[in-house]
Amino acid sequence: MSVTVTLVDHPLVADSLARIRDRNTPNPSFRTNLERIGTLLLAEATKSLPTVEGTVETPITAAPARRLAVQPVIVPVLRAGLGFVHAAQELMPLADVGFIGISRDEETFQPKPYVNKLPESLAGRPVIVIDPMLATGGSLVHTIALLTERDAPVPITVVCALAAPEGIQRLRDEGLDLHIVTAAIDDHLNEHAFIVPGLGDAGDRQFGTGG
Repeated sequence: MSVTVTLVDHPLVADSLARIRDRNTPNPSFRTNLERIGTLLLAEATKSLPTVEGTVETPITAAPARRLAVQPVIVPVLRAGLGFVHAAQELMPLADVGFIGISRDEETFQPKPYVNKLPESLAGRPVIVIDPMLATGGSLVHTIALLTERDAPVPITVVCALAAPEGIQRLRDEGLDLHIVTAAIDDHLNEHAFIVPGLGDAGDRQFGTGG
């Protein structure tokens, strides 16, 4: 088992990343640029999805074609993960979407699960977890445990806009089998377990503090 990381170095990703980092970016623009990043990261994350060969009839003649062999399952971690859902559904409209809801205890920084809506079995289905921020890794450890219980095939793909080195290391220490696709690996976590330089609270900046 191993944790591999793909860092997506793309001008459009960099442009949107600058916008969502900016503290003066209003919520609507934050959501737009976060979704833009999600689209580009998901395009990279899905490059290895299995396909089957076939043919289609064009207006002229038959042509070779490839289609997805099986539809993946998209799993946003609520609530920040909602920012990537539309991008995922635009790219994979037939994919199933499961939901994991996890909040953070602001005193202990430990995950507090509150929603678990997943298919009964994930056997044979590529699983893509979407969550803009990988900070301590606690939420992701909990999420991966739930997916593993349902026989999700490995490696499980994780798509996040930002990752902290401490979070990546924790996933490795847990012995998980993951492929992380991200736009940036930031410097560190501060004493409040926020990513530095980061972008603040991704949920609040999408939906407001009461969202």
